[in-house]
Amino acid sequence: MATVETEIVWVGDSGRAEALFAAISPDDPETFEVEILGNGDGTADLKIIVKGENLRSVRATVDDLLACLSAAESTLNAVSDS
Repeated sequence: MATVETEIVWVGDSGRAEALFAAISPDDPETFEVEILGNGDGTADLKIIVKGENLRSVRATVDDLLACLSAAESTLNAVSDS
């Protein structure tokens, strides 16, 4: 059976990358792989690879991850603004 795969890459401050990683770690880890790649300049790439049996399941996982990441980033922004 064919599989579907997509990749999401977020680039930014390495501390934020760690926080965003922590925000999505509890989500269904069997449906995606995630890693942080340091760029050596205080920034990092948060790389997420989503795999599934069909487009529908991959899209649902991506939607969930983006919602989680958005909420975590909004929280980080609110905390840093205070």
